[in-house]
Order: sequence, then C-alpha cells, then structure tokens
Amino acid sequence: MTAAAVSALAALLALTGCSPYEGRGGSDSDAGASPSVPAPEGRAGSALRAVASLDVKGRAPKTGYDRDRFGSPWADTDSNGCGTRDDILKRDLRATAFRDGDCVVVSGTLPQDPYTGRSLRYERGRSKVDIDHVVALSDAWQKGAQQWPGSKRVALANDPLNLIAVDASANRQKGDGDAATWLPAFKAARCDYVAHQVAVKKKYGLWVTRGERDAMARVLTSCPRERLPAGGGPTEAPARFSAK
Repeated sequence: MTAAAVSALAALLALTGCSPYEGRGGSDSDAGASPSVPAPEGRAGSALRAVASLDVKGRAPKTGYDRDRFGSPWADTDSNGCGTRDDILKRDLRATAFRDGDCVVVSGTLPQDPYTGRSLRYERGRSKVDIDHVVALSDAWQKGAQQWPGSKRVALANDPLNLIAVDASANRQKGDGDAATWLPAFKAARCDYVAHQVAVKKKYGLWVTRGERDAMARVLTSCPRERLPAGGGPTEAPARFSAK
C-alpha cells in the first residue's frame, strides 16, 4: 500500500472521527491479531470507501441465536404473492419454468455460480442450488441484530440485497463465515461479494470485527472502482410478519 493511500484514509477517518486501528464502542475479538491495515479511500460511492464507515467492535456471543428469531423462512415481505426464495430464483436463474403460474420456480439454470464459477442446473426438490444470505444471519446476530426489533430481523432475512442463488456445497462450506474467514473460491466474484457484504452491513447498521474489516479492505483494494450496491427492501418488515 502506498504512502499516499494511507494518508488519504487517515484524512478520511479524521473527518469522521474514526481511528484506523481502534473500534468505536467495544472490545475487539481479534485482539492479538496482526495490526489493522488501513484501506485506501477509494472513489466516492465506492465499496472500498464505505468500509471505513463501518463500526468496528468485537463479536458478541452467539447466545440466544435461533433461525426463528429472523421470522419464518422466505416470508413474502414485499407482498407480491411469492415467497422470497422464489423471488430470488426468478431473479438469478435463466430459462426458468414455473408451476401454477409465474411464482413457484421448478427449474432453471444458474449461468455462473458466484461461489464456484460453474453453471448449475436447478430442479426443485433435488437441487444443487441454495439461496444464501451474503451476510449470514448468525453473523448478523453476533454483530448487532440481537438488539433489533423482530421486524428488522425479518427484513434482513428477506432483503434481496442480502440474497443470492449459489452452489449448495459451497454455501455449506461458508456456513456463518464473514470476509475474514471465508471468501468464494471463484476469485473473479470476490469484489462483488464483499461489496454486497459492506452494503448490507452499512444499510442495517451491523458492525464488523477488525479482522473482518481488514479482509474487506484487502479484497476491495484490488477493485477500488467497485460500486457499493444499493436497493433491496426496507429495513423494517410489515407488522404482520413477526419474529421472537
């Protein structure tokens, strides 16, 4: 990293009151790791620039986590008559076939899996395609979501910004990993993948660990023009969708 890049980030963090080495409001679970590596500023609106705006804290205990705390799986939070899972399949697959109208996807092709780079065939009931939460729900739970109202957790679990169709085996390998512990084997997709993680965490106010932030910065430094993704659903689900 050049001295100019480090100076640029230092100036940015000075404006926001952040230190490139210290979190804001919590001990760091990565204590004892190598010193934090500041990220260069990046272009305005870039995912790399947004990394510096994320709060850095330690990972909270997983105590109390349960998938039900994020509502019923694939709730129709946008009220379009289709569950979230089918919405994402329709968005990401090609040559899709449906059952009983245009909602329930029964087959299709994922042209290029973002985790492996392979083309995958989707067939309902015996598919090798999963819908993955880019920011895993248990990771979110340990980085702020346990303090939220249930409607916000339901929103995160069903937000299209946080959901992609992927290879099922790779998804199992990822588990609840963050950028510090897991990245797609398909290197060409890493910038987009990490940019989405940054976007989701920024949108919902989730924090990152120091090691996670450094990993995000390392990936995005290779693609400083990568835009920060936007859009998705609102951060509060309709009142009729409940979570514990």
